[in-house]
Amino acid sequence: MIRNLIRAASVSLGLLALPANAEEPFIVVQSTTSTQNSGLFEHILPWFEAETGIDVRVVAVGTGQAIKNAVNGDGDVLLVHSKADEDRFVAEGWGVERFDVMYNDFVLVGPRTDPAGVKGGDDITGALTAIFDAEAPFASRGDDSGTHKAEIRFWADAGIDPTDASGTWYRETGSGMGATLNVAGGMGAYALTDRATWLTFGNRGDLEILVEGDPRLFNQYGVILVNSERHPGVRAAAGQRFIDWLIGPDGQSAIETYTLDGEQLFFPNAE
Repeated sequence: MIRNLIRAASVSLGLLALPANAEEPFIVVQSTTSTQNSGLFEHILPWFEAETGIDVRVVAVGTGQAIKNAVNGDGDVLLVHSKADEDRFVAEGWGVERFDVMYNDFVLVGPRTDPAGVKGGDDITGALTAIFDAEAPFASRGDDSGTHKAEIRFWADAGIDPTDASGTWYRETGSGMGATLNVAGGMGAYALTDRATWLTFGNRGDLEILVEGDPRLFNQYGVILVNSERHPGVRAAAGQRFIDWLIGPDGQSAIETYTLDGEQLFFPNAE
């Protein structure tokens, strides 16, 4: 128990390096709250750890923060969902190579009363325009996460800058997806969420899915090995072994078998 507490404290404080002769090989994966909070890692990591003996320690933050942490060398592998930022991470030399891993989608949730009248639609920009016109409450993560980046992209596609209304009908929580959904439920607001987090979210209250099915709501996840030429402390061999497993038949099968109440949360698509 003491050993586990020490390990947990080490990760939370960013003390990610252990001596080369440490008993237990491990890697640190900088990832998103959606992969962690959905229960995906809890499902798939025991398979990898049993096969390899490599302990995987996940730091779950928003995509933007995960990328910053990886740029600082505070991790061996990056697993996030903002492809443009992932490609930039590799192009700037912080990562070795990006691989597709899996996908799901985003959905727009909101109160059953649906003051903007968007229920049943499949056009995300049309729905956001209706919300803007109605000045209906909208809860945004506002945290530079992958979901927040997608939300801002959809607003831009609609030709709207909602931050001009920040603090009025548009509320930026600066929090993770679960906390933002709690805010949305409490104030009867709309919110954009990844489907996996929504499916595992227990405090839905009056919220329900109102808009889904727009191809633009596609949500791709990618995995990248942090470049050991930039950060010599990166556990490159163990990190690459995890990536090879994740995009290989065993990892892809593990992802595919993760379901909740019979519904699949992520869909493997590594090539």
